[in-house]
Amino acid sequence: MSEIKELTAANFNDATSTGTWLVDFWATWCGPCRMQGRIIDENLEALNNAGLQIGKVNVDDQTGLAMRFKVLSIPTLLIIKNGQLVKQFVGVQQLGTLLEAAK
Repeated sequence: MSEIKELTAANFNDATSTGTWLVDFWATWCGPCRMQGRIIDENLEALNNAGLQIGKVNVDDQTGLAMRFKVLSIPTLLIIKNGQLVKQFVGVQQLGTLLEAAK
């Protein structure tokens, strides 16, 4: 099982340039973000089996990335395939939605 990668401005482009990524924009003070994090953590194996690599971006530390993807509310989740943004979700998303987005 793969791990969750902390994404920063320094590693974001290289990390997401190949494969399919679920990128979670979050903050430590955000209650809904903690709920989303639990969904991801508890289902990491299923998400990996669906072909998703998981990355997290702390919006307090990575304001430039948040601005780049026009993140106005958190949690915001992106699906990035081979470096291209293909889907964006705002708010807590359930496992089924995330698995469907991986297709």
